[in-house]
Amino acid sequence: MIYTIPDYYQEFECIAGECPDTCCAGWQIVIDEKSQKKYKKYPGAFGKRLKSSVDWKEGIFRQREKRCAFLNEENLCDIYINSGPHMLCDTCRKYPRHVEEYEDLREISLSISCPVVAEMLINRREPVRFLTRERQMAPEEYEEFDYMLFTKLCDARELMISILQKREVDIRIRIAMVLSLGHDLQRRVSSGQLFEVDDLLERYRSEGAIPRFEKRCAAYFNSSPEVTAPVRSALYGLFDELEVLKEDFPEYRKKRLAGEGKVSQGDISEEEAICLEQLMVYFIYTYFCGSVYDEQAYGKVKFAVASVLLIRGLYLGDFRHGEKPDKGAMTEAAYRYAKEVEHSDPNLLLMEEMLLKKRELKLENLMYFIGGM
Repeated sequence: MIYTIPDYYQEFECIAGECPDTCCAGWQIVIDEKSQKKYKKYPGAFGKRLKSSVDWKEGIFRQREKRCAFLNEENLCDIYINSGPHMLCDTCRKYPRHVEEYEDLREISLSISCPVVAEMLINRREPVRFLTRERQMAPEEYEEFDYMLFTKLCDARELMISILQKREVDIRIRIAMVLSLGHDLQRRVSSGQLFEVDDLLERYRSEGAIPRFEKRCAAYFNSSPEVTAPVRSALYGLFDELEVLKEDFPEYRKKRLAGEGKVSQGDISEEEAICLEQLMVYFIYTYFCGSVYDEQAYGKVKFAVASVLLIRGLYLGDFRHGEKPDKGAMTEAAYRYAKEVEHSDPNLLLMEEMLLKKRELKLENLMYFIGGM
């Protein structure tokens, strides 16, 4: 079995009660069956508390005012304090670690819904690298796993990340180029023409690819508000369709997105460009190859691009005309967005579905919006 992790993976360390947005509040915590059995057998007074603080029918911890029943006033876990880390359920023990499973491969990431992870990524200047290691394990069989498609997706993702990390190129060009590659790749996947993917990737990889794309994108840059306003409305309107996980998020995002239109566009600093790059790489690495299961490669790329555009809209709303966003606002926007979207399967599915269906968010319109950043 091969495992892949980002190179900053081992740097993560939970700050527990110092966290500005605890992971033990605002959403339901699912308890795995093994942990449920341990909680049912736990003796003594704390065992009684465990039994009364679990919704056994739903398999989740009960909450008090949207907080886990075991989250104390210091924002620390009473299960951990009373019984140690071995008594934590899988969800609590693993978070913010996220695993994508493929045949003979496990890809592990750290979710930016955790403020510590978001801060690590936003403050990171070096391009992210991915490390692999192999463990001897019995092979697992996956029914109808399309290994050829997966190989092509891995090749495409490697190229996308390479494009995103070419810092001598305008970040808008890099994002638009990856979006276009996802669109062109989807045509080959949908038509069953995987044999054409290598030629497609070579065209995007070639020496003249970026100059050609810069020339193509010239028409999309500095677009008028009349062109981008419907795109912005459709993009920001995606939030209206999603399940709300934290009660204060609707007010937060409405206030920020309303203010975003007041900031100047077309002036992305080097620091901000690096932050946008890191976020794009994060979303592409985490989700893109999952299209081996639903063949929606373009949907995964659109989700990555839309996520970065929405996060940018959220943090720009903190600043007035002429001001520059700081990394604290970027970090907050990233983890608040991720907490609403990444930890709700219905939200993830609905986001991708709407991105593929809404005419206002078709390729050309998104290119204009990216060009007007």
